[in-house]
Amino acid sequence: MTPDLGQGVNILKKIVVIGGGITGLSTMHYLQKHKMDQALDIELTLVESNDYLGGKIHSVHNSSFIMETGADSIVARNGGVMPLVEELNLQDELVYNATGISYIYTNNELHAIPLDTIFGIPTSEDSLKSSTLVSEEGKEAALKDFYLPNENFTKESSIGSFLEHFLGKELVEKQIAPVLSGVYSGDLNKLTMASTLPYLIDYKEKYGSIIKGLGANREQFLAAANKKFISFKNGLSTLINRLEEKLDDSIILKGIHTTKVSQKDGRYEISFSNHESLEADYVVLTTPHNVAQSIMQKEDLDADFNKMKNSSLISIYLGFDIPDDQLPAEGTGFIVSENSDVKCNACTWTSRKWKHTSENSHLLVRMFYKSTNPAFEEMKYMSEQELVEVALQDIEKSMNINGEPQVVEVTKWNDLMPNYRLEHGQAVKSLQEKMSVKLPNVLLAGCSYYGVGIGACIKNGKETAELIIEGI
Repeated sequence: MTPDLGQGVNILKKIVVIGGGITGLSTMHYLQKHKMDQALDIELTLVESNDYLGGKIHSVHNSSFIMETGADSIVARNGGVMPLVEELNLQDELVYNATGISYIYTNNELHAIPLDTIFGIPTSEDSLKSSTLVSEEGKEAALKDFYLPNENFTKESSIGSFLEHFLGKELVEKQIAPVLSGVYSGDLNKLTMASTLPYLIDYKEKYGSIIKGLGANREQFLAAANKKFISFKNGLSTLINRLEEKLDDSIILKGIHTTKVSQKDGRYEISFSNHESLEADYVVLTTPHNVAQSIMQKEDLDADFNKMKNSSLISIYLGFDIPDDQLPAEGTGFIVSENSDVKCNACTWTSRKWKHTSENSHLLVRMFYKSTNPAFEEMKYMSEQELVEVALQDIEKSMNINGEPQVVEVTKWNDLMPNYRLEHGQAVKSLQEKMSVKLPNVLLAGCSYYGVGIGACIKNGKETAELIIEGI
């Protein structure tokens, strides 16, 4: 349901965006663009609790390495990404990922994920048979996908149960789940088809087989995989810095902590712990959902907010004075399955995947440890040095590489990684409906609600701006 934004005719409209991550910055960018293009009488203010903008996007330069504390790239094919890059004149700063083999580390060995797969799902019978990750019995079980019809599954079903029903338990556990869990940060049995790969249902209906459907559409996936991801020569903070630079007709408040949004005389009063209050006609909350919940302080919204879940992540970069050609040829990293002797969930060979991150082509790796990992409960209390020791042991076991790192960057994202459970979509819809009545002109935006990934956040920011402009 679309929020009721009203049809005011005030001379000056004040719009306040709370949260200076990529969604908030994109919202501000497009609001300012509409303001200039249409000569609108609006006042734009961005409020950020940190002393810098960007949220989870933050590039760290240390020695000859570039490291990202959050996302390391942007999916280029997302509709709003390249238009924004062009609007900001950043085309000359673009860099693209190197493509190569991805591995799964299982039973204490690296196994190449078959090339003819999409998210670890085979696209042909030959692709299935070529896997070194699945037994002959597991491959035989997956063949039922070719003849078993879909009678009960919908896009609101869990993707884990859907895939296991048609492709068998072993193929899902050993080859597909490590890949998909790495992308969507969660238990596949608790994630819906709608929030992950909704087209698989369509393929099953049209082609009678998930494998055949992916095979028939293989070319579009392979085309997208070539130069699929983008970054910038000096890191993703390039995008954040340029957006901030371009917001020259907006007010930007950093280091300001928002405490409450309350209704006052048909408008909103925004209170802060370290700044005088502001009045606004429109408020956009791009913060994590639990922060938005505490700011609005509306008990009748709590049930929906409480259905939303976050997960945690520890990211550890290690840069070595070792050439990265010691890595397996043409590899870009690995994902870890069960039954392995390492504690990490995944490892990106960053210097191989992103040449710009290592000036001298020295080894730079990034280790990921997720809250779904049994080892995480112990690791979240470890010191930085203890975490580095765990990462070094994992590097030695998985890649047989020893060495003292020249550079280390440890980042802990505690309860900040959105995790779309089965009831997520309904909770967002319910929030929209309730807020349109109880808090008109207060909008929720960002990855807590409308899609993870920088591209999805840019799109959401643009649509949020358009929604507000339509209501002015």
